[in-house]
Amino acid sequence: MSASPPSPELSHRFCIAPMMEWTDRHCRYFMRLLSKKALLYTEMVTTGALLRGDSARFLQHDPSEYPLALQLGGSNPQDLAICSKMAEAAGFNEVNLNVGCPSDRVQNNMIGACLMAEPALVAECVAAMRAAVSIPVTVKCRTGIDAMDSFEALAAFISTVADNSGCSTFIMHARIAMLKGLSPKENRDIPPLNYPRVYQIKREFPHLEIIINGGIQTLASSAEHLLIVDGVMMGREAYQNPWLLQQVDSLFFDLLTPTLNRAEVLQQLYPYIANQMTAGVALNHITRHILGLFHGQPGGKRFRRHLSENAHKKDANLKTLQDALLKTI
Repeated sequence: MSASPPSPELSHRFCIAPMMEWTDRHCRYFMRLLSKKALLYTEMVTTGALLRGDSARFLQHDPSEYPLALQLGGSNPQDLAICSKMAEAAGFNEVNLNVGCPSDRVQNNMIGACLMAEPALVAECVAAMRAAVSIPVTVKCRTGIDAMDSFEALAAFISTVADNSGCSTFIMHARIAMLKGLSPKENRDIPPLNYPRVYQIKREFPHLEIIINGGIQTLASSAEHLLIVDGVMMGREAYQNPWLLQQVDSLFFDLLTPTLNRAEVLQQLYPYIANQMTAGVALNHITRHILGLFHGQPGGKRFRRHLSENAHKKDANLKTLQDALLKTI
């Protein structure tokens, strides 16, 4: 981890969503081999974890992951300001406030989507965060919660936060969060997608940067969204079918990159895996993030099965991964 990172031009044109238990530092290192320009996000880290837990572990990352944003969960302005300072000192390029997670656990601590009912508090939090750091502070929210399911309610939330905090970038998951009656997993699928509401927010607030998230599965649909909004954030599809990231730089950033095949990208990961295993990291903690690399390809299922059955074993090592690659031939 570096406290003096480069200062990459921060672009939200194409982002990878923060995903709990998925977008850890090993996942992000792998994704960066596929795209140099996509903006990566950490898993959500609560202010309590940073202030009272192992902050070094939560802030750990490799400089190759830049541009990289830390997503924070919390609702105490002072705590969020302190944690934002920690993020900036650790080298993150952006801090994002989670106002979209529907988990019961975080609701009980006034974290996540329940904060959409408290726009004045969100504005106070963001203002405190922005006052504490020089890096951008952004907000990730839903299009509504429970009975607050209208364009008017969403517009009032955005207006309150933007006008009272100075926040200019909002990442919007295009579903409401149903905090009563649905699990976090169900909240990712059951509430219907409402892209038109996000588009309408962009028309109503043309001076704000609006990033759309939720249900985006192809680069073609990403390009269509970009005709209306400022950026797209892809989540589960990028994780489960990571090879599509290989086209992101050329399609969305006009950046010519070396043309590598899947095996060559995987081989670029070998030195990282060797170093991490020397430091005590188990092989499957890394390889669980690459199971989808050969998605839809001949031998892809054999590759996935070999890693699933062997990478967790005590004697698993780099040869285990090399043997999995041979299954694709």
